[in-house]
Amino acid sequence: MKCLVTGAAGFLGSHLCERLLNEGREVVGVDNLYTGSERNLRGFSGNARFTFMKADVCDLKSEDLGAFDEIYNLACPASPVHYQARPLFTSLTSVKGILLCLELAKRDGSRLLHASTSEIYGDPLVHPQEELYWGNVNTIGIRSCYDEGKRMAETFVADYVRLYDVDARMVRIFNTYGPRMHPQDGRVVSNFIMQALKGEDITIYGDGSQTRSFQYCDDLIEAFVRYMAAPKARMREFFGKPGRPAVPVLNTGNPGEFTIEELAKMTLELLPESKSRLAYRPLPGDDPKKRKPDISLAKELLGWEPKVPLAEGLAKTIEYFRVAAFSHP
Repeated sequence: MKCLVTGAAGFLGSHLCERLLNEGREVVGVDNLYTGSERNLRGFSGNARFTFMKADVCDLKSEDLGAFDEIYNLACPASPVHYQARPLFTSLTSVKGILLCLELAKRDGSRLLHASTSEIYGDPLVHPQEELYWGNVNTIGIRSCYDEGKRMAETFVADYVRLYDVDARMVRIFNTYGPRMHPQDGRVVSNFIMQALKGEDITIYGDGSQTRSFQYCDDLIEAFVRYMAAPKARMREFFGKPGRPAVPVLNTGNPGEFTIEELAKMTLELLPESKSRLAYRPLPGDDPKKRKPDISLAKELLGWEPKVPLAEGLAKTIEYFRVAAFSHP
């Protein structure tokens, strides 16, 4: 089986490529290396079944690529530091990237998985968030380039499913962490670990009472694999019923909810040698106050739920950062 992975050199893309290769697949990875790194591919770059293309999905056309059995679209900056630095590029990557993948899937009958995000829910007024919730979003805020780009991508996927019967599935990813995160990506787990390792103040925005649900990367990749393995007939049977989305879309995240302050204290407990202290700063604009997935549909359809506890996953991530973070990329 031949697979295409866009965003292959990123944090999640590289873990996905590794899993697919370990299962005997042939994998073509595409990445422009804006936030990804070839370092993330070193463990399997010599595999004869892996091919890497340094390319931007905004520049590629369907005729530039061969046929694939499976397509995984992960191409898009996902951290506020990187997407706010290049907002127009971020929105275009979301839109052009998914259109490229959809055209390939339509042309060749490929199965497609699109990596969406919990950010499509905005600063939610419903808690926890389920797939039928439409969100509470700011279309002109500093985060909108990412949020609205991902929302538009979901619209394209839904329309290709309805108009062309493309076998596409969407996954709304909640906060995910683990080895190969970019140490300067600006997300809370990497920020706290890097600050603690350097002995700097742990920066908490707001009073630290805002909540997040943290999912270890291996759990997410397992959900990807199970979702893609489900037959198309099962998608038709499962979705479109009362109380379910009209097209295949699932939340994937860890429903265990932690405050940002709790995460900071846990990080310091796992790094007892750190001299860092907690420092509180004003809350940035459009920062969600609560974020927790309802994963009932993923449990029912895939028999999936996260297995790795936060303390265990954080310990693994810290060990990766001890070695890798100060020599990145």
